[in-house]
Amino acid sequence: MKVLVTAATQPEIKPLMSWLEQEVTIKGQIEVEVMVTGIGMFSTAYHLGKYFAKKQPDLAIQAGIAGSFQHSWPIGETVVIAQEVLGDLGVEDNDQYKDLFDIGLWNTDMPPFTHNYLPNTSPLGQHLRRAKGVTVNLVSGSAATIARLEEKYRPDIESMEGAAFHYCCLMENIPFLQLRTISNYVEVRDKSKWNIPLAVTNLNNTLLALLQEIK
Repeated sequence: MKVLVTAATQPEIKPLMSWLEQEVTIKGQIEVEVMVTGIGMFSTAYHLGKYFAKKQPDLAIQAGIAGSFQHSWPIGETVVIAQEVLGDLGVEDNDQYKDLFDIGLWNTDMPPFTHNYLPNTSPLGQHLRRAKGVTVNLVSGSAATIARLEEKYRPDIESMEGAAFHYCCLMENIPFLQLRTISNYVEVRDKSKWNIPLAVTNLNNTLLALLQEIK
């Protein structure tokens, strides 16, 4: 079985990369390849597109840290993203945000969307909480932006790459899983409240356990 693990930045999956340097395959059953795509949707889509044009993995995993809109969810928890929406692809119309579905440039349920979101129904990681993701180009740090996203999409997790990953995998019919570990809450920006080391540690521990589960 061939597994592709992607991340926006190397530090997010450095522990996994160090582990794989010692054991590239797991008892000869799984081949794991790691790809750092860079930050954001454009970079993610570009690198995944180039990769999928040459290789078709049996499973693609995107792993990263993220912000949570749910303040009751503990920092350090890893969740599976069950659906993704695009949070800032649209227009401003008289102080109201409308996405491409609202203005009719995209049709609801057009492939690979289900309604207005990009789904993932992978059975892997069933012990992890399922979450709704929103992907943005500008990380939310103001009350107005946060309120807009919460009112329109009711998201749980915010990232800058998730929707691009879902879109590429769905279009290429590649089984996939997006893992996100909460490093902070989506609120007016205060990095003193973040815990990136804990999030990275828990993310990579989950990744290792998942690879063992696949085995």
